[in-house]
Amino acid sequence: MAKNTRKPASKLKVSEEEIRTAVRSRYTKLALKETSCCGSSPSTMCSCSNLYPSAEVLSLPADAIAVSAGCGNPTAIADLKEGMTVVDLGSGGGIDVFLAAKKVGPKGRAIGIDATPEMILRARRTAKESGFGNVEFRLGEIEHMPLDANTADVVISNCVINLAPDKEQVFREAFRVLKPGGKLAVSDIVLLGELPEDVKGNMSAWSSCVAGAVSEKEYTGAMKTAGFTSITIEDRVVYTHEQVGAYIGDQEAPAAFTGTKSKLPSERKAVDLSGLIASYRITAVKPKR
Repeated sequence: MAKNTRKPASKLKVSEEEIRTAVRSRYTKLALKETSCCGSSPSTMCSCSNLYPSAEVLSLPADAIAVSAGCGNPTAIADLKEGMTVVDLGSGGGIDVFLAAKKVGPKGRAIGIDATPEMILRARRTAKESGFGNVEFRLGEIEHMPLDANTADVVISNCVINLAPDKEQVFREAFRVLKPGGKLAVSDIVLLGELPEDVKGNMSAWSSCVAGAVSEKEYTGAMKTAGFTSITIEDRVVYTHEQVGAYIGDQEAPAAFTGTKSKLPSERKAVDLSGLIASYRITAVKPKR
C-alpha cells in the first residue's frame, strides 16, 4: 500500500477550505455564463484553436465548448478505443467527456466527475439535448470519487489536479478506480520555478490553476507514491507573463503580479512570471499486478 505523505493543510499558504471555496466560486460563475477561457486567440493559456483539432471542436456541443477551461487535450494522448470506460476528473461542462464518448463509441462509457453542482447540471443538460447516451456526470470531489474500484480503462484530466490541495490523494483515487493495466492521461499546469509569495496566497491565482501548481518533480513524485509506473512527459508548453495574466483575467489579478501588498499602484513592483509556468501532458500506467 502506498504511503500517505499528505502535506498538512498548515503548510499551505491558505487553508484547504479557502481553496475549495474559491475554486467552486470561479467555476460556478463560469457554469452560469456563456463565456469561456477557451477562445480563439492563441495568446491565452487555454485556446481551443491551440488545444483541439478544429474538426473535433466543430463536432462537439457548443454549450460544452462555451464553458471549457482546460490547458490541454488529454484525449489526444489517452489511446482511447471502442468499448473502453473513461473517467474525466474535473469534467466541467464536459468537453473532454464528449470527446472521449465519441472515441469509445456506443459500447463504451465516459464518466465525468466535478465538485461544482452547476457544472454537473449544465453538463447533464447538454448530454441530454445532444443525444449522448454513453455519458454520465457525477457530483463529487476528485479526492473522493463516487466510483467503485477497478472501474476505468483510462482516467483523464484537463487542468484540474493542480487545483486540488491534496494532489497525492487525487492520484491515489485515480489509481484505485483504474483497472489493472489502465492508463492515466492528464494535461495540467506545472511550475518551472518558484512563484512569488503574493501569488501563492492569491485566491484568484489559485482558482485560475496557477498558485496551486507544483514542480514536475513533486507532481510526478505524487504519481509514483500512488503506485503509477511508466510515467512519461509527452510534451510541455511554457507560458509568457501575458498569457498567465490573460488566464487569471479578473479584478484580483493585478495584486497577484506585484512584489508587495501595497494598494497603491505607484508602490507596486511588477513581477515577471514568464517561464515559471508550463502546461504538461503526462501519461502513466497502473501495473497489471
